[in-house]
Amino acid sequence: MHIHGLLFSVLAISLAAAPPDAEQPYTSVAGTVQYQPLGTYTVERLNRILTEERQAFAPFEQTYTPAKYPVTLYRVLYASVIPEWDNKPTTASGLIAIPETGQKAELPVVSYQHGTTLSKTEAPSHPEESYETRLMVAQFAGQGYIVVAADYFGKGESTEPDSYTVKASTQQACLDLLLASRHVCQALEVGQGPLFLSGWSQGGFSTMAFLNKLESVGIPVTAAATASCFNDMFATTNHWIHAPAKMDAEWLPAILAINLHAYEAYYRLPGLATTAIRPAYQEPARKLYRSELSYADFRKQTTGKVTEFLTPEFQAQSSRPDTRYWQLVQENQVFCWRSKTPLHTYYGEVDEACPAYIAQLPVGYQASMNGAATKAVSAGPKADHRGTFLFAVADQKAWFDQLLLACCPEE
Repeated sequence: MHIHGLLFSVLAISLAAAPPDAEQPYTSVAGTVQYQPLGTYTVERLNRILTEERQAFAPFEQTYTPAKYPVTLYRVLYASVIPEWDNKPTTASGLIAIPETGQKAELPVVSYQHGTTLSKTEAPSHPEESYETRLMVAQFAGQGYIVVAADYFGKGESTEPDSYTVKASTQQACLDLLLASRHVCQALEVGQGPLFLSGWSQGGFSTMAFLNKLESVGIPVTAAATASCFNDMFATTNHWIHAPAKMDAEWLPAILAINLHAYEAYYRLPGLATTAIRPAYQEPARKLYRSELSYADFRKQTTGKVTEFLTPEFQAQSSRPDTRYWQLVQENQVFCWRSKTPLHTYYGEVDEACPAYIAQLPVGYQASMNGAATKAVSAGPKADHRGTFLFAVADQKAWFDQLLLACCPEE
């Protein structure tokens, strides 16, 4: 959840102009998919993303392997459905980043699931507004991987309400973009090879949910990696309420504001946000969810403490899933199944949003049932939420490369 991730791309800074050709027309393929060139990141620009722009994003020190190839970016519109609304048809958006390798070989694919963002267009299909997206493009696409990244319903070009941590809709948006990317790549005469998954914060939640979906429909995944993953939002929210720590991020109420409104909208729970949020903060919370208020203004009008943001009655309900909201939050955990995909789950030792325990939940769970090889990796004693992400991108790239070499040595 990034906020970054819950995630926090919210304050990401871009140091260069947008890619050229942003007004190119869309091309239609397969009847329900359209793609639009956004321009090309040169190797020089990609390397600035890995250095100068990284320093602007967070002070955490991390080095990356320099880019080898320029990368062309495409915004994609594709047909999908909303499972929570009886599979209502919708149009969603996302990004495909294709390295210009000059080779005809199939290229490995990384599906990246982004973290929490608090504006509608701070999403992969608007890469100049999303540093986390640019970093993935620079480190992976710049070295020969295709990067595919869904905006999720309600973000980017979608006209739906924000589907923040709504499990089935998240799965659907990611799956349908992956399928759409195959049509786009085919039209561009680019072959897709082994599939990898990656996500940070909210994107960790999304990655685990997506992995579950892919395994259920028989689409093989070579490996998955999550950073600061909110594997269990029921336990996480209870932690924020009942065991608050001095280092807790002041943007946690913003995350809950969009989560509550998303659940109210997608699960048809009228009045949920009004019941959960104290009266003085209900209007700024509603406006934040609708992207009518910036996070900075939301913060000025509310509080940085979860226990001051939520009503006492709502907090009292949190320990037991006796109400529909808490039942849904508990049901929407994303780690309780016997997986067959190798996983690295990264955690930060001073993460201000995601407790290390929450990020590591899949390790013991998979071991208890002889499931997938699952490894917890510490980003170090100085790794906060953003630092965990920065470390994870470099470490998982090395791991993916090793797996790729083992399965496709000729590549």
